[in-house]
Amino acid sequence: MASISWFVLASIAEIAGCFAFWAWARLDKSALWLLPGLASLILFAYVLTRVETDFAGRAYAAYGGIYIAASLAWLWLAEGSRPDRFDLLGAALCLGGTAVILFAPRGA
Repeated sequence: MASISWFVLASIAEIAGCFAFWAWARLDKSALWLLPGLASLILFAYVLTRVETDFAGRAYAAYGGIYIAASLAWLWLAEGSRPDRFDLLGAALCLGGTAVILFAPRGA
């Protein structure tokens, strides 16, 4: 379960970092937005290495569902656009995939 916490923290760092670039490129914000954006993306990369798994690819795959759900939370909380039922259905499907990847019994 500690992995879930790392995934959530990683998603916040990644979304914040990417949004800083979005703000600069699409919302005409100052290039100074790129500095905290870069720091946030570095934090994201570091935090994702804290996930307990033997393979990076499995961590990245499981992270995908958490990222999608966190992105929809960002859409609602930071951008003021409420996710619709299709957004929520898609996120639920992705979180189901994350659960399968993280919690499936694996043989040695």
